[in-house]
Amino acid sequence: MEVYNIKGTSHLKCKCGSWLNHWNNFTKQSTEYCRAKGCVKETTAGAHVKKCVNYDQKHYIIPFCHEHNFMEGCIEINTGTDLVSANRQNTCED
Repeated sequence: MEVYNIKGTSHLKCKCGSWLNHWNNFTKQSTEYCRAKGCVKETTAGAHVKKCVNYDQKHYIIPFCHEHNFMEGCIEINTGTDLVSANRQNTCED
């Protein structure tokens, strides 16, 4: 699957304390390494992304390193990586 970064989301907050915590709270997976395919850098952020398919306009959170968090264009992610909804009303603030 491929995703792309959503610009202008750094001001958004949630009750989890950080978007990386948000992802971890809902997946129970490790956030040690970036989820971009082939990347072995440490995770630094819970990135706001969309799928690169036109019909899905939902916002998701995924762990990325600094470089992938600011990369433009479609980024292939590791198989088995869960995308967590960034919609706070349906997740941590319901």
